[in-house]
Amino acid sequence: MSTASMELLRAGQMPERYLRNAGTIGVAGQLKLLESKVAVVGAGGLGGMVLELLARMGVGYIKVIDGDSFAPHNLNRQVLATESNMGQNKAEAAVARAAAVNSEITVEAIPYRLDESNSLELLAGMDVVVDALDNFSDRILLGDTAALLGVPLVHAAIAGFVGQVMTILPGDKGFHHLFKNLPTSDRGVETVLGNPAATPALAASLQVQEVVKLLTGCGEPIRNKLLFFDTQYNVFELLDI
Repeated sequence: MSTASMELLRAGQMPERYLRNAGTIGVAGQLKLLESKVAVVGAGGLGGMVLELLARMGVGYIKVIDGDSFAPHNLNRQVLATESNMGQNKAEAAVARAAAVNSEITVEAIPYRLDESNSLELLAGMDVVVDALDNFSDRILLGDTAALLGVPLVHAAIAGFVGQVMTILPGDKGFHHLFKNLPTSDRGVETVLGNPAATPALAASLQVQEVVKLLTGCGEPIRNKLLFFDTQYNVFELLDI
């Protein structure tokens, strides 16, 4: 894929639409983003915001995987959900939103769930995989597939005022270590504490920063650590895992 922005970047010039990225990632970093492929697995509270920000940053190819459709209870926090698209598949809504934000990138909708029969095929060739899921079993499958393919994975989970973010590179401790004491339910404590609007937006923003760091080489990923936050009590803490 070659776009007008890519041609300018290859000539050493920053396109106006990405001008505010220049001081952070530079021309070379922006070109790397446009040449990169990212899979976002889940397009709800986390994944919708991840898609929004990756599209605005200029990631060239984004694959959005989600078999779910919008319902009214998504409206409080899911940036892709609107009153007019209730019942629409979330991955397909992501394509429409990205087209409105950045016509130079490609977003592919996979309107069905990642599972054992398709995970290798869907994630092959990706530069980074983003975990925007909401249950333990799918996360473990995602982590195992990313490890098998040798693809970095950026994880987040939220509940109420709290959240966590980490990056797992091939060979690192993964979900089997993080979730070694699984509860009887496949869902986490968010079923009790809920999902207020700001918490997934914050966690998703941190995920996008991790993706950008991985793709451009700028900064230090949250690797072999877990960034935990609790905005009710203003706590941000890096925990060793």
